[in-house]
Amino acid sequence: MEKIQHNFYQSFIEGGRWQMYLKGVGVTLEIAVFALIIGIVLGILVALVRTSSDQRRPGTHNAPLSVLNVICKIYVTVIRGTPVMVQLLIMYSVIFMQSRNSIGVAVLTFGINSGAYVSEIIRSGIMSVDPGQMEAARSLGLGYRQAMQHVVIPQAIKNILPALGNELITLLKDTSIVTVIGVRDLTKAAQLIQGKTYQALFPYFGIAAIYLVLVMIIAKLIGNLERRMRASDRR
Repeated sequence: MEKIQHNFYQSFIEGGRWQMYLKGVGVTLEIAVFALIIGIVLGILVALVRTSSDQRRPGTHNAPLSVLNVICKIYVTVIRGTPVMVQLLIMYSVIFMQSRNSIGVAVLTFGINSGAYVSEIIRSGIMSVDPGQMEAARSLGLGYRQAMQHVVIPQAIKNILPALGNELITLLKDTSIVTVIGVRDLTKAAQLIQGKTYQALFPYFGIAAIYLVLVMIIAKLIGNLERRMRASDRR
């Protein structure tokens, strides 16, 4: 029992090591939140291009849209077909090899990676809305953009909210690999403490518990938001 207490003290209390975990949580959340923002913006743009191409009337041709659609397809295929760690290493060691802002590189990498998945989530949400909704909006005099903004997208958001929540959870957990480029996130904090104390049990089980708590909080927030949106539909 005394040994367990001593190991716990070494891993979390001695030398203010709890502050390393706290700073690590802050870095992890910073990367995840800003990457998700980039991913959502990029995902919306890609999804709109692809759905616009998919919903073109037969026989019509739009050269700029066709080119953009091909670029978006290549982007989604490449990003979804390669490991995020490889993408991170390429961004850090090749594209931004002169940069010292490892957190910024991590945010950009995960944002680009998330954008590919978010675009497919949003595209599936838009395509799941009854086509009659768009036709009804157009018959009332709304343009394509207005119909998408005021009719289709609000309904699509309700359909894709659970999937977006899962993407945020996945993104949060995937940020643990930023240790390979030296970012002092939550996982790196545990590695540094383990290197000083030579005790792996408490640092790694500790961060596992922290990740679990963070995921449970996100899941709770997403669940509350879903219930509020369903309640607003009934009013």
